[in-house]
Amino acid sequence: MGKSTSPSTRAKKTKQSARSQRASPVRSDSIAAELEQQHETEETREKQLDSSRVILKESELYAPIKTYFEAIGYHVRGEVRHCDMVAIRPDAPEAEPIIIELKSSFNVTLLLQALDRLKLSSTVYVAVAKKKATRSSHPVSGLRQLCERLGLGFLLVTFFKRKAPFVEAICHPPGWVEQADQAVYKPKPVRPSKTRAARLVREFHARSGDYNVGGTTKQPLVTAYREKALRVANVLQEGPLRAAVVRSRAGVGDAASILQKNYYGWFERQSRGIYALTSEGTAAIAQYANILAQLPGLSP
Repeated sequence: MGKSTSPSTRAKKTKQSARSQRASPVRSDSIAAELEQQHETEETREKQLDSSRVILKESELYAPIKTYFEAIGYHVRGEVRHCDMVAIRPDAPEAEPIIIELKSSFNVTLLLQALDRLKLSSTVYVAVAKKKATRSSHPVSGLRQLCERLGLGFLLVTFFKRKAPFVEAICHPPGWVEQADQAVYKPKPVRPSKTRAARLVREFHARSGDYNVGGTTKQPLVTAYREKALRVANVLQEGPLRAAVVRSRAGVGDAASILQKNYYGWFERQSRGIYALTSEGTAAIAQYANILAQLPGLSP
């Protein structure tokens, strides 16, 4: 026969069951509180993400990246021989220039541009703006691995609504940092063309300042040649002059060649060796007034 349960034992079990039932709502409330706290944490994270902003133009990347390289001792110029940005250390003129290609988002076009720039320098970076993660977006770690395989540096710029942009170096080109020995395939490095690299550096140093914003399109660039042409045009505001006089006053050694070739249509020959401004030249003076005001050694 089975053991009978005493009344006192049954009473104890009844009390324990009642306490258990009373405790259940407490545990449910605790779980609900945890879920609510977790939801608040997620909302806080979303608000933090909302504090960042999306850029509209890739040229917005130029200023923060220029500041980034200037802070470590580089001089920076925008739009030099089709490169969005070029950085050179003034204390190491023999070193290769750094080339930075800008895009608002990471894409194949950016990679193709960067690979083409490896013909000019072995130190090439791609720079993009950081965006909110979506299901279709690529993880940064994957983009870093891709850039490392291609021998490119990768800069990621975060823009905020109220704070200054933040530039993060995800990876550097080969040779910038020590890398652990790994049994991975490394493609044969592309040897930069010495001739094209020399042209790039020559154009960089021929400019008296940084008058272009990297990443801009459909805008006339202030190249070293245009800078000299502006100096010549500025002198001719006085009236028709001989080429030799223009050369002396403008400080441009090849002023005669610039006047004769008249690449921009700013000048006209009035008689043998005498040149004057055209209407296009007068318009250029007005268009580039802010540049003329910045050119060193230029008399008003």
